[in-house]
Order: sequence, then structure tokens, then C-alpha cells
Amino acid sequence: MTPTSQFDAGVEPPESQCPFCIIATEYPPYDPAKPPQDDTSLDPNRIPTPAYVVLSTPTLIAFLDILPLSRGHLLLCPRAHRPKLTDASPDESAELGRYLRVLSNALARTTGVEDWNVVQNNGAAAAQVVMHMHFHLIPRPEIRASGRFSESFTMFGRGRREELDEEDAEHFAKELRENVADILREENHKSKL
Repeated sequence: MTPTSQFDAGVEPPESQCPFCIIATEYPPYDPAKPPQDDTSLDPNRIPTPAYVVLSTPTLIAFLDILPLSRGHLLLCPRAHRPKLTDASPDESAELGRYLRVLSNALARTTGVEDWNVVQNNGAAAAQVVMHMHFHLIPRPEIRASGRFSESFTMFGRGRREELDEEDAEHFAKELRENVADILREENHKSKL
């Protein structure tokens, strides 16, 4: 079954204005262990607001946040429009859990940052801005070492945000996809031992 055929009648249909549904519709799935090498299938400019996709399975999609709290801030969400975590199917939830771990590992390898937040907000009162369920993976570089000790700690996807550097984002997303593929190949090799 495809994610579309698994769509629950009790859950809102995908909204044409939902930015995450637009990304999920425009970027086709690929095998994360063998990401596409041509830049056309993952061209960030396929949609009006560029999307820097780092993972695209039949069930999930992950991409860089366009207003990151730190370099490498990612969003991971189901392709199907699910407003809250409780709307995700058991299969979607299992795949989200699997790829949260893989993406966390790839993010640490790519950034060199060993600390990060995984944040998931449900509903407007809980600071959810886009009503399509998603997880934030936010690298947390050591602020004392960077001389930014006076900056306030941010959480729950809130805080000082910067515009995404599009040139850096394209290179960063590619490196992240390569690290995801390496991790999946390493895991596959270990499972065969």
C-alpha cells in the first residue's frame, strides 16, 4: 500500500496550501542507501520556496528548515498530511522512529556537533506553526566555545532564527544524504555479520 492509500478518512485531507504536503508531492521517494546523483530530482527550486531534501522514502520526507535555529536544523515528517503525532499510523510512527536515529547520527557526522534536540510540537498552544506533524532535529553547538554564551537557550522550535544560506544548504543537504547512505550501508553490513 502507498501512503496515499493508507490515508485515514478521519484525518484532514492534504491541503493544497500545506508547505510540507507541497514538498512531499513534488519530491519523489528514492532509496536512502543510494541517493540520486543527478541534481534534477532533488533540485531545491522545483517549488516556489526552495526545499533542500535530505531523505525521501515512500512514507517520510526530511528537509532543511528554511529558518533554522542552527546550521543543520532538519524537519522530518510523514508524506501524508497528519496534523498531529496521534494522527500518524503505526507504520509511519515506526519509520519516523527509525529515521530519527539515522538522521541524528548523520547530522552529528555532517556538522561535527555531538549534541542536538529532537522536538515535536502538537497544536498551536504547543508552538506548532505548520499543522502537518513534524520533528525538528536541531544541532546544539557548544555556545561557550563559540563565544555566544550570552545567547538564550531556545527550545520547542522557538528562538532566534536566521535565513537559510541557500548556497551552503545545497552542499550541506548533499553531504547529509551521503552520510545517511553511509550509515544505512554500515547498518546493513553489521546485520549480515
